[in-house]
Amino acid sequence: MAKKKVYIDGQSGTTGLQIFDRIGSRDDLELLRIDEDKRHDMQERSKFLNAADIVFLCLPDDGAREAVSLVENPDVRIIDSSTAHRTAEGWTYGFAELCPAQREAIAQSKRIANPGCHATGFISTCAPLVQAGIVPTDYPLTCHSLTGYSGGGKKMIASYEADDRPKKLDAPGLYGLSLRHKHLPEMQKMCGLEQPPVFMPVVDDYYKGMATSIMLHNRLLVGSPTTRDVHACLERHYAGQRLVSVRPFDAAQSTLYANELAGTNQLHIVVCGNDEHTTVTALFDNLGKGASGAAVQNMNIALGIDETTGLL
Repeated sequence: MAKKKVYIDGQSGTTGLQIFDRIGSRDDLELLRIDEDKRHDMQERSKFLNAADIVFLCLPDDGAREAVSLVENPDVRIIDSSTAHRTAEGWTYGFAELCPAQREAIAQSKRIANPGCHATGFISTCAPLVQAGIVPTDYPLTCHSLTGYSGGGKKMIASYEADDRPKKLDAPGLYGLSLRHKHLPEMQKMCGLEQPPVFMPVVDDYYKGMATSIMLHNRLLVGSPTTRDVHACLERHYAGQRLVSVRPFDAAQSTLYANELAGTNQLHIVVCGNDEHTTVTALFDNLGKGASGAAVQNMNIALGIDETTGLL
């Protein structure tokens, strides 16, 4: 069988490099590599975009839209890691664990939008509870999401790793203070919410890893479920999944660290709380299941092979 041809448009960025790390040594794929001095040449890019079976777009939003416009080959399947198409008509959202039908939708799609990292954490914890009828669609959700600095791309990485970096970078940095973060549209749409959550992202002085949490008042949930009920609901939703799992309930859980799953492509959900309040936290790698690992998983599904190939 002929190898599937894969092209990464934006191969020198953080996400592109991470995708290459995951697929570069695979013998079932042929990676197409554009010359570095021609990566901004429109004609040369178009040639590569149309020669591939799978194209990863690791570009800013405008660059991703431009790349899509260059694809004329109807057989090319695109996986876009930018924000540009995550809520767009005709694009399939690339979180296979979203619902029972999502994996098949990805398998059949020619246009797959890879989720945002913060959105992955929020959707993984919230969407199953909305689908089960536990969290009302009009619930006033609050989300706190802690990420390593690699999520900010090359410029942020350079600033954190500079010898003369400012002292303030030693401490967590709250950002997105306008509460209009670019991931909010997908967070709202994929969870079926009537309004977006109040969302506070935080970047801290470690390279990669995420802890994204939603906080719930049990009395405001449908049926006033206990924290154990919420845990059981999430366990049912993710039963049998290989890259997303729910940790056993531990009422004595004391501390979670956002970099626990750094270097993996896994996402673990941890449910904590008491009789009145529940927290649901997604732990994962912002460069793994939060970006490049998810993109490779989507490629595997699109190619009809074991979705964990190159990821476990």
